[in-house]
Amino acid sequence: MPAIESTRAATRWTTRIVPVALAVGVAYATYVVVARVCSSYLLRSLDDHGAATAILVLYFVFLLLMIITYARTLYNANFDPGVIPLGQRAIDRRREADARRKKRRYGEDDIEGRAYEAGPDSDPDSPGLESFYSRDAFVCEADGRPKWCSECCNWKQDRVHHSREIDRCVYRMDHYCPWAGGMIAENSFKFFVQFITYGALYCAVVLGASAYTLRRQIDQDASPDPYLLAAIVISAFFGLFSFLMTVTSMRYIFLNMTNVDILSIPHKVYHLAVRVPWGTREDGFSIIVYPLAKPETSQRDRKRDASVLRTNRRIAGEQQDAPTASSRDDLATRAFAILETNPGENPWDLGPWRNWQSVMGTNPLDWLLPIHHSPCANHENLESLYPMDRILDKLRSRYGLSAGPPSDESAVMEMRALRNR
Repeated sequence: MPAIESTRAATRWTTRIVPVALAVGVAYATYVVVARVCSSYLLRSLDDHGAATAILVLYFVFLLLMIITYARTLYNANFDPGVIPLGQRAIDRRREADARRKKRRYGEDDIEGRAYEAGPDSDPDSPGLESFYSRDAFVCEADGRPKWCSECCNWKQDRVHHSREIDRCVYRMDHYCPWAGGMIAENSFKFFVQFITYGALYCAVVLGASAYTLRRQIDQDASPDPYLLAAIVISAFFGLFSFLMTVTSMRYIFLNMTNVDILSIPHKVYHLAVRVPWGTREDGFSIIVYPLAKPETSQRDRKRDASVLRTNRRIAGEQQDAPTASSRDDLATRAFAILETNPGENPWDLGPWRNWQSVMGTNPLDWLLPIHHSPCANHENLESLYPMDRILDKLRSRYGLSAGPPSDESAVMEMRALRNR
C-alpha cells in the first residue's frame, strides 16, 4: 500500500526530517538520564540505588509506550488514515493531468494546468447514493442531496472533509501532523492521543530527573552539569507542547469533535435528511424521496438537477401509502424530511462517556495500548453512519415528528441487503 503523502514538496521534506529530529532528541535524553543522572551521579557519586532504579523504570516504561504508540500513529497516518476512494471522474482527471505533466511542465498561469471543478453527479442512479438513503439519517445539503466533493468527484459521507494537504477526502479529519508525517483522522486519532499523552509523561520524567539532579548538585556546591541544563530546556519545551496538545485532544474526545469541527461549530447549521413515514406532510420542512426520480425528458446540468428535485418533492407530497415491492427501486424507496439544527448544535455529541468510548473504546486496555482502531471507525450503526440519536430525538420533537425512525421490518431487511451488495 503506497503512502498517502502531502502534495507540497516542502511539507514532505519536513515530515521526513521531524522523525529524525525526534529520534536525536530521544537519544540525547537517554544519554542524559541513563549515563549522567543515574550512572554517573546517583549510583557512583551518591550510591542512591533507590532513586536511580525508580527513574530508570519510569523512563523506559514511558519510552517504550511512546515508541509503540508513535509507530502505530506513523503507520496509520501515512498508510491508513481513512481516505475515501476517488470517484471515476477524479481518477480520469488525475490520469489526464499526469499524462500532461509527462509531456511538459505547466506554469501557474496556464489554464490547462489548473484543476477544474466538477459539479454534483445529476444522475438519479449515481453510484454511492444508496449508502446514504439505506440509512435513516444523513447530513445533506439544503436541497436534500448529500454533500459533494468536486475534487474527488464523490458524495461525501457524514463527517468527511477534503484535505488540500493530501488532496483526498478523509473520514473525521483532524489535522495534518508533521510529527507523524501524515493525516491525523479517524483511523489514527486515537493512537495520536496515546502518543502525545505518553510523550508528555516521558518529558515529565526527563525534566524531573534532570531538575532533581541539578538541584542536588547546587545544594552540594558542585558545578552544574551543562548536559542537565540542555535536557531541562528541551524536555520542558516539548513537555509543555505535548501536554497542551493532550488537553486539547481530550477536550475534542469528550465533545466528539475534531479540530475541523471546532473551528466552525459556533455558527454552523447542519441540514439532516431524516427518514419519515409515508404520508408525512411538509410542515416547516421539505421532504425528498429516494431513489431520486428520473426526469421525463432529457435535460442537462442545472435544469436536470432542478427537475429531479422537483419531481421527488412532488412525489413526497402526493404519495400516501408505501410503494409496492414490485422492483428493487420500489423496495428501496424512502421519504426523508430535511431538518435544520440550531447554530452551534453538535450532531455527534452523545454525552461525555459515550463520546469517549466511540474514540478510545470500551476496554481500559484499549485506552492504554494501541491495539484496536476507534469503534467509530467500524461504521456499524444502522441508523446513521455515526451515531447521532440525541440530536435526532431533539429534531423530531422540535419539528413535531414521531419519535424514532419508522418501524418497517421489511424495509430494514431490504436496506441491509442493499448495503451488503
